Amino acid sequence: MGESGDEALTPAGRLFLQEETKQVINCVIGLKNPIDVELVKSEVRKSTMLQHPRFSSLLVRDERGVEHWRATQVEIDRHFRIIEEALCEEGDERAINGYLAELSIDRDGLSMDKPLWEIHLLMAHNCLIFRIHHALGDGISLMSMFLASCRKLNDPQALPAIASPSNISYPPFNFWNLLVTLWFSFLFVLDFILRCFWVRDPRSSITGGAGVELWPRKIATATFSLQDMKTVKTAVNATINDVLFAVISCGISRYLDFRAPNGLRDGVQLTGLAMVNLRKQPGLQELSNLMKRNSGARWGNKFGMILLPIYYQRSNFSDPLEYLKRAKATIDRKKRSLEASFSYKIGDFVMSTLGPKFAGLLNYRILCHTTFTISNVVGPQEEIMIGGNPITFLRANNSALPHALILNMVSYAGRADMQVQVAKDIIPDPEFLAKCFEDALLEMKEQVTAKI
Repeated sequence: MGESGDEALTPAGRLFLQEETKQVINCVIGLKNPIDVELVKSEVRKSTMLQHPRFSSLLVRDERGVEHWRATQVEIDRHFRIIEEALCEEGDERAINGYLAELSIDRDGLSMDKPLWEIHLLMAHNCLIFRIHHALGDGISLMSMFLASCRKLNDPQALPAIASPSNISYPPFNFWNLLVTLWFSFLFVLDFILRCFWVRDPRSSITGGAGVELWPRKIATATFSLQDMKTVKTAVNATINDVLFAVISCGISRYLDFRAPNGLRDGVQLTGLAMVNLRKQPGLQELSNLMKRNSGARWGNKFGMILLPIYYQRSNFSDPLEYLKRAKATIDRKKRSLEASFSYKIGDFVMSTLGPKFAGLLNYRILCHTTFTISNVVGPQEEIMIGGNPITFLRANNSALPHALILNMVSYAGRADMQVQVAKDIIPDPEFLAKCFEDALLEMKEQVTAKI
């Protein structure tokens, strides 16, 4: 048993401590002005972050090997790494992405003798990297925590506004819609279970597999205009997530057609694994709500997974908007199912009954049986600053997975940056893949504006 006052980890937190599924989140913050190290440390000392017990607790194991959080005194200086010299001469973006690529395979870089977070300051590149173990929380929790330490650029005393999520329209409750929900849930949950054990994607030029999480990585950044995405989504009354999924579908097809023109037949399915926030209120959360025990928002890891199939099409596939129509239809069906909630509940049940090793094995197998991972965190819509220093971009990525392709998008102040993380021995040219994604959005926008 842990000592009096220790707090047990949640099942999801224990999952991210298993060797196969160990994960660290890297939040990347670009700054306009040179970094004042002492000012950053001062902001951290007085921030709400240190008021949260997760960020001021050690991870300890009792005599049975069960993990607990134990409160400790935070020594700020031990959590900072300061890199003074330029990392390369090829520009800030390439230097930062190269550093992140090294961090993505450094899953043991957070020492267990202090709370599981660090801040890396890349002084020559005006960049701050906030490293947090995934056991502390998910992307929504951590973005909400970060925003509580920021202020509006045009109003230095005001906290950034938490965007109100758009109203999600659900079909009216009746017997027919209930049957549709049950049918889709049955199909998607069955597919999910089969993926855990037997079914896997066909091999392609972007396929990973067991052990690939240890392979060297490269990272490139695809940048999108949110206004362009909003223009495209009006074509079929879609959402930003629909557009993102369509861009990924189109971009991957283009890349595969370039890398291996005769490698796959038209219509072959490749499957993505997407993370879905399961809190009652979608989107970013007020930090005070996250820290309330009885809040529906809840701090920590509160997300499920869904399988998102894409279908390879050759470059002569005529209309890029067909990808959008297919993406919207797929995600609409997913929204009408209980797949995400099921994946969370069954993971929680397996962790609680069969233990973290078996749960970690199931999670690892579904990663090995699919082709890529995708996540999307909505950031602030207005420009913000931290410690009086304006923020120029927000990005995120996570530790390497068995997937050879990991996509993490964060939006901020009118643009969205998607980190394209690859196993470089499988996908040697992530910059070209990122351009395939960017070009896909631009072509969709051209098609939409031409029809207006």
